[in-house]
Amino acid sequence: MKLKNCLILCLAALTLTTIAQPSPPPRPALPPPAPAPGEGFSEKLHKIIAESGGATTPAPVSLTRFDLDFPGGRPRELVAALQKALSKPLNAIIPDDCSNILLPPLKMNNVDVPHLFRALEVASRKQEAYVTSRFTGATYGMPAQSWQEMTVSYGFQTTSDTPSDSIWFFSVVKPSFPPLIESKSCRFYSLTRYLDWGLTVDDITTAIQTGWKMLGDKDTPSISFHKETKLLIAVGEASKLETIDAVLKALEPPKPKPGVDAVTGLPRTKAEPKPKE
Repeated sequence: MKLKNCLILCLAALTLTTIAQPSPPPRPALPPPAPAPGEGFSEKLHKIIAESGGATTPAPVSLTRFDLDFPGGRPRELVAALQKALSKPLNAIIPDDCSNILLPPLKMNNVDVPHLFRALEVASRKQEAYVTSRFTGATYGMPAQSWQEMTVSYGFQTTSDTPSDSIWFFSVVKPSFPPLIESKSCRFYSLTRYLDWGLTVDDITTAIQTGWKMLGDKDTPSISFHKETKLLIAVGEASKLETIDAVLKALEPPKPKPGVDAVTGLPRTKAEPKPKE
């Protein structure tokens, strides 16, 4: 009985000791780390948020600003002028088929590369008409054509989201279509009245070929004179054969006056009446 009472008293004493033991004081919160010298407000804020475990967005990148006085020229010359203004290299790709595009003069103050390239691309936009097909029109068989309009532009583009280390590439937006191939025609022109009026075949063909030369046509139609029928035969594109029509119209002999011979230009003599038998 005495042993049982002693065990009860010991258990009660242990319970009271555990309940009466005070809990440890809370650990004081650590102050935020001091920002490194020379950091701006935005960098300080992003560093504090990152160290506290919160989500954050990348800190904005400061772009180099510069002044530019570009007299105009090709894309490679603009890149060279920008590298000189930036005092550092500029990553740029210029395809060979775009290297001869002429850029306008640019005089800028306190600009950066992305904003300059964006403004250049917007300023280059314009509407241009281009021929889609050529055909013979319904009016007197004259050549006609259909056309469309398109917004064309050029400029430097990039696929990078960080302009500070972008690789820029020069591109041109313009219509792309295969070269138009015009079907050839064969025409016959009678030169009889021109030859009877005193012109030669060489006079007529030289005038026609001079017209093609002045137009800058390299692929001119083929012409041949057929002596037996006095026909000038021409084979070529219908639009270029119009030069022959224009030359022959300009060389059209004048209409003879009444009583005047069309070839000699002399008055016609009246036939004497036959004597009566």
